[in-house]
Amino acid sequence: MTTTTPPPTQAPDPSEPSRGGLAARVSLGRVFTPVPSEFLLIASTALLLTGFGLVMVLSATSALGGGQDPFEHVIKQGVFAVLGIPVMFVASRFPVSFWRKVAWLALIGATAFQLLVFVPGLGVESYGNRNWVSLGGIQFQPAEFLKIALALWMGAVLYRKRTLLRSWAHVFIPVVPVGALVIATVLAGRDLGTAMILFLVVLAALFFSGVRLRIFIIPALLAVAAVVTLALSSENRRARIFSFLRPDSVDCYYDTCYQALHAVWGLASGGIFGLGLGNSKEKYDWLPAAANDYIFAIVGEELGLIGCAVVLGLFALFAVGAFHIIRKTDDPFVRIVSGAITIWIVGQALINIGVVLRVFPVLGVPLPFMSQGGTSLLSVLLACGVLLSFARTLPVRQR
Repeated sequence: MTTTTPPPTQAPDPSEPSRGGLAARVSLGRVFTPVPSEFLLIASTALLLTGFGLVMVLSATSALGGGQDPFEHVIKQGVFAVLGIPVMFVASRFPVSFWRKVAWLALIGATAFQLLVFVPGLGVESYGNRNWVSLGGIQFQPAEFLKIALALWMGAVLYRKRTLLRSWAHVFIPVVPVGALVIATVLAGRDLGTAMILFLVVLAALFFSGVRLRIFIIPALLAVAAVVTLALSSENRRARIFSFLRPDSVDCYYDTCYQALHAVWGLASGGIFGLGLGNSKEKYDWLPAAANDYIFAIVGEELGLIGCAVVLGLFALFAVGAFHIIRKTDDPFVRIVSGAITIWIVGQALINIGVVLRVFPVLGVPLPFMSQGGTSLLSVLLACGVLLSFARTLPVRQR
């Protein structure tokens, strides 16, 4: 009987990586896989706008009197930025299925948080609006989280009904009752501006879901009727609307037009190059909401037309990256939620800037990323994290 001798085993070449090392390298490579250009565009513009906003908040609040620390407000805003930026990138790692599953839970939780504004001892009223909650000495605006929660919920519901959206009844239920209930919790606090942004989120989700345009007619008419009724039923809102329609009135300057006129004067005095960072004159008690709703006026006064163009350019780049996600994705849920978030952020920015330019009456909505307000910044950065999560699902162009 013949026996075959097995070939001698070769000693491993020390110059070649071991199998375990190769597996570790492959696993590590998955973490550092290239991301689509949309991911980089959205992330970079969000970071630049947040940083720009911190600088402008510091400048706008540096003129506060009464012995206040000039860094107090920017430190508070910076804390929310330090929390929000990691939240944005952590959220970008979650799969699309996660956002679809948590949509209902997010809306229920955000609505319950919003209802805390009506709890005595927790709810805080400011300028006629009861839309803040004080917890541990820190004020939050729960309605800001309703925006992202409503966008996710609309996406999940319309995705589940995607084959039934030709029927008006399937579009109506549960979108209209639930959406109306959520918006009513904000209107109960007399915050018409935020309620209009929430309604914009609902309309955007319906539009990007592919619902027939004729279905929009009745909701649009009802929304216009509701806004007109609510605007005329409030003395404060009526005054703001009439001051917008009569800007040359002498009484307007000493009452409801005071801040709006000083915002325009600040923009005009900035010219092309501005007065220089920190050299605003309007922030010295002439523009009470300099760091909040009218921060764009401080940008124009200190950095001029060039600074305003930079802000508008960054929002335009953000919109380009977000709309690329909408155009390239094959997932209806991704398209609906991305469209709702994009219309919310970009639309709110245009409304805020329009108010500063006196194109719209005063609505009381902040400039995303830039206005002072930690809850607004945190919710917008979380929404950007959702967009970044969706961007990871897009194919990466190979070079």
